[in-house]
Amino acid sequence: MKTNKIFERISRNPFLKQSLSTLFLRIFGVLLLFGFTIFLTKNYTPKLVGQYDFIRSFLLAAGCICMLGFDQSILYFKGFLASQNAIDQLKKVYVKMVVMLFTASLLALIFILCIDKRRINNYFSDDEVYTILLKGAATLFFYGLSLLNTEVFRALDKLYIAELFRNILKYIPIIIGSIVLFYWNKEAYLVDVFLIGFVLLAILSSIFVIIYLNRTPKIECEEIFSKKEIFTKSYPIAISGMALFLLMCFDIMFLKKYRNDEAVAFYSVGVKVMTIVSVIILTVNITVSAKIAELFLSHNIVELKKVLRNSARLIFCITFPVIFLISVFSEQVLSFFGHQYIAAQQAFLILIIGQGICSLFGSAPVYLNMTGRQHIFQIILIVAVIINFLLNRFLIPVFGMTGAAIAYVSSSFFWNFVSTIVIYKKDKLKVFLN
Repeated sequence: MKTNKIFERISRNPFLKQSLSTLFLRIFGVLLLFGFTIFLTKNYTPKLVGQYDFIRSFLLAAGCICMLGFDQSILYFKGFLASQNAIDQLKKVYVKMVVMLFTASLLALIFILCIDKRRINNYFSDDEVYTILLKGAATLFFYGLSLLNTEVFRALDKLYIAELFRNILKYIPIIIGSIVLFYWNKEAYLVDVFLIGFVLLAILSSIFVIIYLNRTPKIECEEIFSKKEIFTKSYPIAISGMALFLLMCFDIMFLKKYRNDEAVAFYSVGVKVMTIVSVIILTVNITVSAKIAELFLSHNIVELKKVLRNSARLIFCITFPVIFLISVFSEQVLSFFGHQYIAAQQAFLILIIGQGICSLFGSAPVYLNMTGRQHIFQIILIVAVIINFLLNRFLIPVFGMTGAAIAYVSSSFFWNFVSTIVIYKKDKLKVFLN
């Protein structure tokens, strides 16, 4: 009887129903990623796994720069256009974003080509680094386009298609490719297969985006946003997004420089396990992001408070038991990937508990971006990146993976805490759990 009431309550609450459905797809994606990671760590050498995680980190950072914040701002533009009853304009915004993304990606490739090969290889003490970075730079446009298309699906309210691409289809090419390479004894091409996967994803997702955009109601009206306006609104988000990704990349870069590919592999496994918590936070925040923009622009503060309160409570209720279980069984969790990966246990515990503390700040990560305060959020994150860089630079040479974990958690807590204070002082809204 009690179970029936719970399901009835969920079905009557669109926000809760949508969040849990999205969360289910994301958890399935995390399990898929874990299964793939276990296969990878048990059948590929730590050196190859480290190279894979290194190029993955490079795409996160460089891709964010080339994206210019479009993957986040597309949700802002959707909220604005919906409030103006001009949703058909989203197609023109999307086309302009793709053109600017291609231009930025091309410039990034030219930049890598202009850097001296020996300088990069000597910096990382690895003769293969430059070749890996060059391949990654050549794939940047396709990587960025696949991410942008995923957020366009969300902007068009195709939430399940968005989550399908984000959490499942994204891993299919590399999973199939790595299995084929293993049985053909061609493991050295792991990075190449990983990058080719984004070319396929970009093409497939673009086909769906074109179909969905052509179905939007056509309303004759003047063009609302120029390229300059799109860039002006997006680039502060780009800097914020780049800062967030740098927070996830500095540790990998410094571990590769001061340790080795094996340390990168061990630490990255701990980070992937931590994504169980981060995916819960991200799922709820992405679900409410466009709604926050729409309610703020329409000055519906009562409903906005309700959305923020519900998101904070939902994040806490789901993350707390997950953090507790993973912390208690941390050694067993890491041993799934191979006995040598237990070396990351101390760093892993710092990461998972720190992520749990940050989850108490609710939707602070998206509120400032969705309410026109991108510049404020940008400044906060730039300071956090500086803190992260300095901590990684001085802690990793001495403490290795543990130093990287301390640097990540410290900087993450800083920007979440400061963002929460700024939001409360400006709008008198409590985004944190209360």
